[in-house]
Amino acid sequence: MKTENHTGAPQFFLLGLSEDPELRPLLFGLFLTMYLVAVLGNLLIILAVGSDSHLHTPMYFFLSNLSFVDICYVSSSVPKMLVNIQAQSKAISYMECLTQVYFLMLFCAMDDVLLTVMAYDHYMAICHPLNYTVIMSPRHCSLLVLVSWFIIVCFALVHILLIKPLTFHIGTTIPHFFCELAQVLKVASSDTSINNIVLLVAAALLCVFPVIGILFSYARIVSSLMRMTSSTSRQKAFSTCGSHLCVVSLFYGTALGVYLSSSVTHSAQANMISSVMYTVVTPMMNPFIYSLRNKDVKGALGRLLSRAVSCLSWSTDLKSK
Repeated sequence: MKTENHTGAPQFFLLGLSEDPELRPLLFGLFLTMYLVAVLGNLLIILAVGSDSHLHTPMYFFLSNLSFVDICYVSSSVPKMLVNIQAQSKAISYMECLTQVYFLMLFCAMDDVLLTVMAYDHYMAICHPLNYTVIMSPRHCSLLVLVSWFIIVCFALVHILLIKPLTFHIGTTIPHFFCELAQVLKVASSDTSINNIVLLVAAALLCVFPVIGILFSYARIVSSLMRMTSSTSRQKAFSTCGSHLCVVSLFYGTALGVYLSSSVTHSAQANMISSVMYTVVTPMMNPFIYSLRNKDVKGALGRLLSRAVSCLSWSTDLKSK
């Protein structure tokens, strides 16, 4: 087939999770439910943190940012997949595909960075409590998040600029349910050596170093906790860190599962199923992990819901009068 650049290839075709027509209603219902749960769960966390003055601390500031990123992350892939399932179409335009690649990289990398920053916050709170309020002041926390956004936006933009010169066959099929960078590079008909090198460097910077930072933080945290004489303080610290460790394990565990499945099986289907874990399941589970394991968040959510019910009852009474 003749090779054309992106001006001659206006669209790609996403293979999707299944080609069986009988499974389409089931997949649509399943992913719509998971998407709504992920969005509503993370939105509740943001509202709870914003409305409760007791949660106006660095830890919950980063948690609300993580919830916002998770909403954006799951919204970068699932809605397009739901539209394609409903319309029984596999098409995605070149610009839509590039946009999806960009935002998926952006929000996945921000998830990674925020989890690392949260580990650093726990480290400072437990290991250096006297300096904590100075180092993790609201101004410094906001600056840390803004700098992270700036760096990640530039990082994702570099990949998009490197994809632009690539050429693709007309009607290229991508063996995935969304435009993943690695899969897009695999179906390119031109040389992708530079892209792959940059991708490996980015993976090292955004995976290896954050993991080392998280492990170092928790090694120091565990060491400090073992020296604590108060069992109550120790249990509270373990509870706080436990939620974060669960989210970190889920995020990196699913990402590692995708890498291993693609390396060992070389199956596009196995890779897609594994990708569902870190693109949909992880953002959906994060609110449950933090709300179920954290008394402060559960209390804030309870107060938020009770206020919502009170407002609804008051509005209903006014209408009845």
